[in-house]
Amino acid sequence: MDSLDRKILDLLQADATLPVSELAERIGLSNGPCWRRVKKLEDEGYISRRVALLDRTKANVSTTVFVMIRTSRHTVEWLELFRGAIEKIPEIIGAWRLTGQDDYLLHIVVPDVAMYDSVYKRMITQLEFSNISASISMEEIKSTTAVPTNYIK
Repeated sequence: MDSLDRKILDLLQADATLPVSELAERIGLSNGPCWRRVKKLEDEGYISRRVALLDRTKANVSTTVFVMIRTSRHTVEWLELFRGAIEKIPEIIGAWRLTGQDDYLLHIVVPDVAMYDSVYKRMITQLEFSNISASISMEEIKSTTAVPTNYIK
């Protein structure tokens, strides 16, 4: 991993549709060596996938809800049930298992609060929770899918 690889990763994180010719021009390589670097980054798993990011307002899911979940059951079986339940709910676009007071954090996008209530009801009919609290985002201040590349060794 060198500075050219990092630059390729930075450029592709900003726009995954960049053709190799433009990538090559921006980092100062010819097409062949640039393509080989991109291929190597893909083969080594640095680039795990390329996706299109949708405008949430145009997709009619502009309400963002962060849900903190606590459970009294801390078993692998419960975790697998939870994982299966949230996989079936497309409005849940992110989920994390946490340390600390809360056990899980969910990132949910919906058209409105009424639809969040529907998602909430789908979750509680499938699993038992000891506590669920939700915070509705008032304003998105920063949102990116890009990760810093300066820590890659």
